[in-house]
Amino acid sequence: MSDLFQDYAAAAGRSTAFDEMFGPGQVPRAEYAHVAAALGARTLADVTARADSMARTFLDRGVTFDFAGEERPFPTDIVPRVISGQDWSILERGVAQRVRALEAFLQDVYDKMRVVADGVIPRRLVTSSAHFHREVSGFDPAGGVRVHVSGIDVVRDDTGTFRVLEDNVRVPSGVSYVLENRRAMAKGLPEAFAQSDVRPVEEYPRRLLSALRRTAPPSVEDPTVVVLTPGVFNSAYFEHTLLAGLMGVELVEGRDLICRGNRVYMRTTAGEQRVDVIYKRIDDDFLDPLQFRSDSVLGCPGIVNAARAGNVTIANAVGNGVADDKLVYTYVPDLIRYYLGEEPIVPNVDTFRLEEPAAREEAMDRLAELVVKPVDGSGGKGLVIGPAASKEELEVLRAKVLADPRGWIAQPVLQLSTVPTMSGGRFSPRHVDLRPFAINDGDDIWVLPGGLTRVALKEGSLIVNSSQGGGSKDTWVLGGDAAPAEAAPAAPVAVRERTSVWPIESSWQDNQSDQ
Repeated sequence: MSDLFQDYAAAAGRSTAFDEMFGPGQVPRAEYAHVAAALGARTLADVTARADSMARTFLDRGVTFDFAGEERPFPTDIVPRVISGQDWSILERGVAQRVRALEAFLQDVYDKMRVVADGVIPRRLVTSSAHFHREVSGFDPAGGVRVHVSGIDVVRDDTGTFRVLEDNVRVPSGVSYVLENRRAMAKGLPEAFAQSDVRPVEEYPRRLLSALRRTAPPSVEDPTVVVLTPGVFNSAYFEHTLLAGLMGVELVEGRDLICRGNRVYMRTTAGEQRVDVIYKRIDDDFLDPLQFRSDSVLGCPGIVNAARAGNVTIANAVGNGVADDKLVYTYVPDLIRYYLGEEPIVPNVDTFRLEEPAAREEAMDRLAELVVKPVDGSGGKGLVIGPAASKEELEVLRAKVLADPRGWIAQPVLQLSTVPTMSGGRFSPRHVDLRPFAINDGDDIWVLPGGLTRVALKEGSLIVNSSQGGGSKDTWVLGGDAAPAEAAPAAPVAVRERTSVWPIESSWQDNQSDQ
């Protein structure tokens, strides 16, 4: 191996994290064989030049993100994250399973609430969620789909087991970086890419447009689709423009739309044109000032009534945020069992529900060992990593939790898996997560092969979010060697034994057997 890795083993030895590229004895794993060979033949000067070329590509194309209020080029590392076909087969089915369960849950909680009547979850869990919107209760969305696009965040623990960290079915972002990372890697490691059987990601825009059109109001033969953006000052504006351009649809702001007679129209130079599907990239609270925030100028008055009348499809559906609530997340394994009659393929991270007295008492005793997160937080904001926090910070956190237990969950500090990342002229292990994206057209759920691998660029940091200074990697899913269909459910069964000591161990099925 190149001297670029001469200090890697020592750095990796300081952590118990599972390394994606190297196994015991710093032997490259099979899926990384071509990457290891390509890097091993390169000098530091060569690798640095290639990394600089990738960075210039991003800068030239305007691939940016918002960090501390400043637009910066999105950092992408030259070493890809490689996932074997067998591992991906399990992840792919696990993500699709989770989306099906969340789709059923959202349809249910905005209709009959059978999940509450049957004792699977408490009513207060739903009604106390900040993103549960009674304004959209009682009607089915046009096209019958609520979760058109989802981003399910997964991590790999120190045993190499994939676990779901959180669900994003409200306004999931980041797929533009998946597409741009693949483009940039053509200048990064073309030798390894050409020799590896890497599954493509370029069909995502076509798949998305097809799903949006298929879920248009049924009376429309040739639906008009638009992407609704908050505008140029949004941190994900690059993504909005990219997706609209690749799909060949109009990018609009709220001021470009008008509602009349419970129908939505777009202002154009040729006059008003009816809009049938709105792929919204703004939060629900700002979508319709008649229903939510009256001071919002980002949305369009009347959109919700048009959706209620069945004249326009809003993707993702209004009110999906209740499924993003991190307290609801703790119940998703039970939702999978309840709605699908299946065992979860990919398990959750063990979690304390701090609204439960027993769990809260134990968590308060172990606060310095845990990661504590606000249930409605995003982008890593508000979370506290116990081992890295001062006594003063922990005491402030303790007071916040005790004042609002419903607003917090706690999890063990997971040593997220690591991938070699360029730092200081050498490769060092850096922690990563993964956000696979799934598209639901009402009949089928397609999972983009790969997704967004986010990487913490600081040594030892577990915060991978770009808004907190993280970067990304191209994610290669290799073709072939898919796992047998009957093999996938075996993993979570074994893992459930490890979660039995946690306060949320009992499942809905266990509770039902006691009644």
